[in-house]
Amino acid sequence: MRLHLKLSCQEIIIVAINPDKLLNLHIPDREQSYTIKDTILYALGCGLGLDPSDEGQLAFAYEEGLQALPTMASVLAYPGFWIRDLDTGVDWVKLLHGEQGISLHKPLPPEGTVVSSSRVTDVIDKGEGRGALVVWQKTLYDKASGDQLATVETVAFCRGDGGFGGPLRAQPQPHQLPDRAPDLECVLPTSPQAALIYRLSGDWNPLHADPAVARAAGFERPILHGLATFGVAGHALLRGLGNYNAETLGTMKARFTAPVYPGETLSTEIWQEEGHVSFRVKSVERGVVAINNGYATII
Repeated sequence: MRLHLKLSCQEIIIVAINPDKLLNLHIPDREQSYTIKDTILYALGCGLGLDPSDEGQLAFAYEEGLQALPTMASVLAYPGFWIRDLDTGVDWVKLLHGEQGISLHKPLPPEGTVVSSSRVTDVIDKGEGRGALVVWQKTLYDKASGDQLATVETVAFCRGDGGFGGPLRAQPQPHQLPDRAPDLECVLPTSPQAALIYRLSGDWNPLHADPAVARAAGFERPILHGLATFGVAGHALLRGLGNYNAETLGTMKARFTAPVYPGETLSTEIWQEEGHVSFRVKSVERGVVAINNGYATII
């Protein structure tokens, strides 16, 4: 949909989301070769190795017997900022990362070449002034074998795009946490340098590095990437329930609810339930929930 307005003899074109166009949008495939150095760097950005005497953490941060942290599937062969760079009609300036999920089909190789194929799977109009949701999925393959490694789902909250004319639908209900005390709590520190390290895995947004940009966005200082916090949660699940074995994590999904500042301590609360676990992540210092409605399967 395009609306044409004329003000003071100037034509202003307002582009709105077209759901059919988004659902049929061609997002270019992406290929990425990576080494054990990239795998270690990603793990360091998620806080692995902060205790260098912990052999469980070293399994992800030292080349001997190296494992890839499963949440690295989120960043491998990333298709880029396609929602801005392609003709989507989305007001990307007001875009927020709403939810993230991964399903692991095979353990990620610690090095190799992967290929991704991405597509939009759903577009939800929440109504004028309430925004819209764009759900997209990335499928990750090992290039050498052709094996499917992981499926990654992202929910983008488009704050400025509600009321585009789609059928109004409620946002799918998030996974509900149990109404009882958690069975397990895993407390992990983050480094003050965490965002500066994590951004080297591919997200160069200055919001996570430049104090002036962070202040302009309303934050007191640069914030940690949401996917880095997601990686810390993955670390906590492997530490608490998986004995630091990357093959034990099957699926993991959650909703982002508040930013984290590098250097904060993160507490992951875990509930063990039949067939799955529930979790959420809190900043110990500020008491805010950074990741909520978490769901995971531990094999």
